[in-house]
Amino acid sequence: MTEQDAVACSESSRMNSPRTHRIPNLLWKEVWLRYWFDIVLLFAIVLAKLAPDIARNGGILRGEVTIGYGAVFIIFLGSGLSMQTKELIKNILHWRAHVTVFILQFVITSAIIYIFANIIYRMQNPIISKWMLVGLIVTGCCPTTVSSNVVMTRNADGNVLLTLCEVFIGNLSGAVITPLLVQLLFRGDWTWANPANGSSVYSVFRNVMKQNLITVVLPLTIGQAIQNTNPEETKWFVRKFRMNIVGSVMLLMIMFSSFSTAFYQGSFEVATKKSILFLCVFNCFIYILFTVVCFIMARPIFIKCLFQKVPDDSTPKSYNFFYKVLRPFYYNRADTVSIMLCGGAKTAALGVSLITSQYGVNNPHLGELLVPLVLYQALQVITAGLLTPLMKHWVHSDTDFYLPREQLLDEEHTSDIYNSFSDNNNNTYNYS
Repeated sequence: MTEQDAVACSESSRMNSPRTHRIPNLLWKEVWLRYWFDIVLLFAIVLAKLAPDIARNGGILRGEVTIGYGAVFIIFLGSGLSMQTKELIKNILHWRAHVTVFILQFVITSAIIYIFANIIYRMQNPIISKWMLVGLIVTGCCPTTVSSNVVMTRNADGNVLLTLCEVFIGNLSGAVITPLLVQLLFRGDWTWANPANGSSVYSVFRNVMKQNLITVVLPLTIGQAIQNTNPEETKWFVRKFRMNIVGSVMLLMIMFSSFSTAFYQGSFEVATKKSILFLCVFNCFIYILFTVVCFIMARPIFIKCLFQKVPDDSTPKSYNFFYKVLRPFYYNRADTVSIMLCGGAKTAALGVSLITSQYGVNNPHLGELLVPLVLYQALQVITAGLLTPLMKHWVHSDTDFYLPREQLLDEEHTSDIYNSFSDNNNNTYNYS
């Protein structure tokens, strides 16, 4: 072998060594597979800034139809294909969780944001305008978001069925409750911000009802019908086409459309860089605070302390009664994940409809009103995406957590993005 051949052989051996491929593999496994959603979301925001006409409402893709209806339809169709009807009915009847989430999204979270907004307003901070504070309060009054909750709950191996129920109940009731909350809160020092346009409530409710029927009820019904008539074929379809990944992609399309519309309307042009930075930091803080509050509400420590003993013949009847009534309010981990994601999230769809209908599309402060809502939507998705691996680890660390045969058909459907991309060897779980 000549010296030149030896050098070539040595170079080839070096290029094929495991160390040479270590960095690309590390970037692929540890960066892209884990954080691909956040990376693509940032790219989508930049693209929305550069070319808002692509996915904005009324744009090239007619985002209000193809994405606002089509993408959400696909997300809930995937959910309908992958869950058992009896488990869905069981979660529909889970009234305690419905009460907890209802109180969180319409009472506690709105009160927290209202308190912070009052503090900032009285400080007369020039960084954020008073109309942006109004937008923050309206954001706090909104119900939970639809698409991102389902996707994030699935990625965290939470109770997807419970999340489906909460987003439907929350958005349906929010169409009436949110305008009433706005009227209630904008009094006293906030009278100048009260739209005083109650006639628009019916229009908002009608639009929300229509959208929920088309994008939530209809795809769930179709998915359930297909799944019950062709279970084996449905299981193959969900696994083959990786519907969990499809749902995440559809969520990215929804975010892309929202930012495209916001940039096209010039919502961010009325805000200074300092105010946007302030809103980003505040929204991240408030979402994490909401998550902590939701966890405390879902796992109240006093219930666990008061009802440690399982009732038997030796326990008083009063103890048995209160155990039966109150102990279920200490939720299992999968339900807790669903409550944490649903309780603190806020939908931009209803918020934008409410603001534009009550304040008017020609309102000179419309951009300032919409900025907090749009930013909160994006930051809650990013923050939830970072928290879901921790939630999933917590759910799986429960000793009572077991592999089911009931809730979902596809064992690969609810595992995380990493396993879905790598070997599709995922696990789906049910909850006692």
